[in-house]
Amino acid sequence: MEKRRMVIYQLLPRLFGNKQSSNIKGGTLAQNGSGKFSAIDEAALAAIADLGATHIWYTGVLEHATCTDYSAYGIVRDSRDVVKGEAGSPYAIKDYYDVDPDLADVVDRRMKEFEALVERTHKQGLKVLIDLVPNHLARQYVSDAAPEGVVDFGAGDRRDLAFHKDNNFYYLPGARFDSPEAEERGERWEEEPARATGNDCFKANPGHGDWYETVKLNYGVDFVGDSPEDFDPEPDTWLKMRDVVLYWADKGIDGFRCDMAGMVPIAFWRWMIGEVRRRYPKLLFIAEVYEQERYHDFIFKAGFDYLYDKVVLYDTLRAVLEGKAAASALTAAWQQTDGLHGFLLYFLENHDEQRLASDFFLGDGARALPGMVVTATMFNNPLLLYFGQELGEPGMDEEGFSGVDGRTSIFDYWHPQTLQLWQQGHWGEEGLSEASRRLRAAYKRLMKVLQEHPAFVKGRFYDLMWANEDNPAFDAAALFAFLRYHEGRQYLVVANFSEQEQSFKLRIPSDAMQVCGMKAAWFYAGNDLLGGARKLQFPAQIALNGGLGARMAARTAAVYELSGSAVE
Repeated sequence: MEKRRMVIYQLLPRLFGNKQSSNIKGGTLAQNGSGKFSAIDEAALAAIADLGATHIWYTGVLEHATCTDYSAYGIVRDSRDVVKGEAGSPYAIKDYYDVDPDLADVVDRRMKEFEALVERTHKQGLKVLIDLVPNHLARQYVSDAAPEGVVDFGAGDRRDLAFHKDNNFYYLPGARFDSPEAEERGERWEEEPARATGNDCFKANPGHGDWYETVKLNYGVDFVGDSPEDFDPEPDTWLKMRDVVLYWADKGIDGFRCDMAGMVPIAFWRWMIGEVRRRYPKLLFIAEVYEQERYHDFIFKAGFDYLYDKVVLYDTLRAVLEGKAAASALTAAWQQTDGLHGFLLYFLENHDEQRLASDFFLGDGARALPGMVVTATMFNNPLLLYFGQELGEPGMDEEGFSGVDGRTSIFDYWHPQTLQLWQQGHWGEEGLSEASRRLRAAYKRLMKVLQEHPAFVKGRFYDLMWANEDNPAFDAAALFAFLRYHEGRQYLVVANFSEQEQSFKLRIPSDAMQVCGMKAAWFYAGNDLLGGARKLQFPAQIALNGGLGARMAARTAAVYELSGSAVE
């Protein structure tokens, strides 16, 4: 079977399939409702596959702390003092062996309903990713679904010691935990001795900006003692987390997006990934790492398949899209990670970042298309799309815990309007605005290019910016251009980040022609696979001399498939 470009579609089931009509600020489950596993039906999955996705990352599947009371089902009620929002953070895991009851039609059958979703997803030819949250868990962790013989995190800890190699948590002996939400929520979570908070906060009184709803897991690293680490034999947390991964792999999960992987020792990842792959050699591991200087180690030492590239390409593209950096800055960006491109997950949206269409970013998702084309076509690495991105979801609601910040809340019961309109139209175009239809069509065309042209799956890349830096007819502040090639097929990609139409003349140097398989004596035509730009026609000699002329509308990009013929 021909290799496909990996395209991951991230969605939150709580929001994706919510049919409730009301959106009340800070609303409860009863008021605002929740999406269900069952709402992600064959039609929804077919629409995602039709977009060009190969994987779905189901965010917020694992049972996490919430203000909703499920004690009638044998689930321990959470203290509101240590829950963010009414729905709670999907990254404050309460039971690593269970799924979120909010997402079930029948709470007692929640795991069966999730397993059915995994089966439906696989039948559509899509692979399933879920979150692994190894750095921290909910302050009130109690598993009611763990297999027989599994001991809860922290159950065997020596709480009189700040650090012990086989403790699952870090303790602050003699100190009582004080939540910043205690007075506002009218409850008090009793925790004595206090435990360190998930964001490496070793204080008993974390602030609002801390991850106070979580506790830091101990992987054998002593942050305050004389011996910085103890990994021999493997600490208890290592064993517990390995068993969690194997539990979900046994259920048919194809991979894990590993939350804040950079906060967990590389030694653990190397050991755990090696252990798991003895049974599941194809299981995917994607790391969230924000320090560029650590990219190499997490790929080649830890053993991850892929990792986020937020701090290099995303940050640079955002600056270019906002007019705060020249398009030519993209060359310096990709050069920073040269040799790693096949291991990087590129994106323009996810749950942590502001929506492209928000007032805090571009105000219109269509204005990001040149950035999306560059993100998707520069290299062969995986691509991430965030649900609603292709519809122009603005993320400008004030949901509750999350204010108006340009992000779609992960803490609240809510439904983004664009997603609900899509659902009401049975996951077709019926009910979508004209702007959403046009934008989704543009994304489909782009994804089709990725999947149907091998140059964007396993081809090579040639940056044309260096050859045009002194070209007075090419505005390097507004335009970015490069070639992709594979087995005698060439593609020219040009993106216009400017607010104005750009007329330009481009130089393709002899070196580029040689490595891409172009003939200096031939005549070339270029057809835009995205359908927006005029056809190119040029002798190669003209391009060599910087005379390849074209015009590009504001905030657009073109992917020209080149075809050459000998000049008679």
